[in-house]
Parts: sequence; C-alpha cells; structure tokens
Amino acid sequence: MFQPLEPLPSNLPAPTFCRRRLSSVHTNTTPTYSSQEAPTAAADEEIPTIDYFSLFSADTAHRSKALDCLSAACEHYGFFNLVNHGIPDGVIDGALSGIADFFERTPVEEKSKYKKGDPGARILWDARCHAGENREHLKLLARPTFHCPPNPPFFREALGEYESRLHEVKLGLARAMSLTLGQEESYIEDAFELELGFDVAAMNHYPPNFMSKGTMGLAEHTDPGFIVSLVQDMDGGLQILTHQGKWINVHIPPHAILIQLGDQLELLTNGKYKSHIHRVLVGSYKTRRISIGTLHGPSINKFVAPTSEFVDDTHPPAYRGITYSEALEANDRYEIEVQSCIEQLRILPAVV
Repeated sequence: MFQPLEPLPSNLPAPTFCRRRLSSVHTNTTPTYSSQEAPTAAADEEIPTIDYFSLFSADTAHRSKALDCLSAACEHYGFFNLVNHGIPDGVIDGALSGIADFFERTPVEEKSKYKKGDPGARILWDARCHAGENREHLKLLARPTFHCPPNPPFFREALGEYESRLHEVKLGLARAMSLTLGQEESYIEDAFELELGFDVAAMNHYPPNFMSKGTMGLAEHTDPGFIVSLVQDMDGGLQILTHQGKWINVHIPPHAILIQLGDQLELLTNGKYKSHIHRVLVGSYKTRRISIGTLHGPSINKFVAPTSEFVDDTHPPAYRGITYSEALEANDRYEIEVQSCIEQLRILPAVV
C-alpha cells in the first residue's frame, strides 16, 4: 500500500480574479516544442483564475469584466483555475477520500472485475507501471446515468454528490462561454445537448516516485469532450503545453477546480477555442496523489462539426464532423476509455 499523504502546503498563492492575457494570436496549428528540451522540463508561470460567481453577477460592469477574463483564458490558454464555484470543500474532500479508499482498500481481485473486456462497459479499471505510464485508474460513467462500484459503501454516495454539483457548474460555464463567443447563453448547451451529456469520471492514483518506473505518470495527450474538470488531493504533477509551445507546471489551489477545454469544443468553434496537450509526472513526488478528472461530453450520439458561426471565407472548416460515439470509438477504443482522436479530424490546407 502507498504511504500516507503529506499535508497540503499552507503557502500556496491566493487566487486572483483574472491573470494577464497572452499577447500571441491564436492559430489552427498544433503546438510543438523543441526536441532539445528535456523530456520533463517546464516553467512555473501563473495561469488564469476565474471567479465563477462573478460570471453571473448582478453588477453589469463586474460581470462584463469576468466574462472578458473568461474569454481571454479560453482563447489564449485553453485552461484556468475556477474558484468560488459553490461546491463545498467537504464534498470535494469526500469524493477524493472515497476514491482513495477504493484504490487502497479494495482487493485487486474485486477491482479486476472492471478490467477492459466488454465494449459497452460503463466502469473500467486498470493499473500500469512502466516507463511511459505509472498509475492506477478507475473510469466510470457519471452522466446521463451514474455507474459506480458498490464498495467501499460511502464511495458511491460521495462521488455521486460531487458529480451532481459539478453538473450545475458545467452548465453555468457553458452559458458563460457561449456569451464569450458572441452567442446566446444556450448556444453550447444546445449544440452539445449537455443535459444528456456523456460525462466520464476518470480517477487516478499516482504512486510515489520510489514505487514508479520512470518519471511519467501519464504521457502527453489531449482530452475529448466539452471541458474537463480536475480536482486533486495535493498540488503539482500536471504539466500543460501552452498554445505558444511552452511546457508549464500547473498549480491548483486547494479546492479550486482546474478547467481544461476539450476536443469537441475545438471542433465546434473551428479552432477558436482549443484543447491542449498535457501530461502528468511522478518523478519528484515522494507521496501518492489522487485526482478526479471529469470529462464532460456532448450526448453520446451528437454530431459535432465546425458551425457556421465560426466558418467563413478566411476561416474554412478545419475539422471533419463526427458523432461523439464515433470519436470515442476511433482507434479500436471503447467509449468509456474517453480517448482523443482530434489529430485524425484535422483537415489539411489545400496545396496551391
């Protein structure tokens, strides 16, 4: 069993209303980094912090400022820390504690019942320990129906409460993001049919470095869906490749939620709002870490393609349309695996 978790540091920086805006412009190209760069090298930089309640403030000027900050975060970063989101600290802590107990107390024989086998499975468990990946993970369908292992008994209740409250936050962000795109509040919610959205909770147990084989907890990738919401029980480990091609360390204040834009939002907006490459490291951490990332998707059969609002003569469609189910099943994957296929959907520019 992994060693007990050390307490969270008390000197984490306090969140702010809105961080600075990057100056570089958005492109429809995939960011790259130098082959000479060390595999896990990254810089410590501030990332945007968005106050959720400010997005719905009755004060028009205050709300407008918050929406401007959200717009800049989505277009120039593709991720941000969300604070003042209304989910009680105890609900987040309960969900993290529940999944920690599942990983550390449930016998392997019982967890192995959920290993990959049935293409229609709604719960998936696995554990990997090699140079490219060091983690144990559990994925389960959170919405439109909730699936969860029965043990430990309080885990189902704790995670269900967290996902229920997170659903409301997701809908609120969809409405606010719609406004930042110059559309009606219901635009994203309708385009993705979010009330019936295929949401998958992906929970990870990263080992301490002395139990890992290499520095990588999870190799670089992007995520499908509308957005991904992430909470974890200690800070550190996550690195993101910015749209400007620079790896940065991501620090999440206690009980804040990291929001990352998903592939399907990139498709819908024809690349105006982009998903991003990220990875997880274990090499410098002496204790185990727990995270819950929920991938909030469109309804499973929803067809997503660049819409007319983001296509014109100077911005032709940059992606092929596809249903969410087809996207998740690409490359012989199961829906519950929620793997990206964004690179296969890009339309290469015509050669003149």
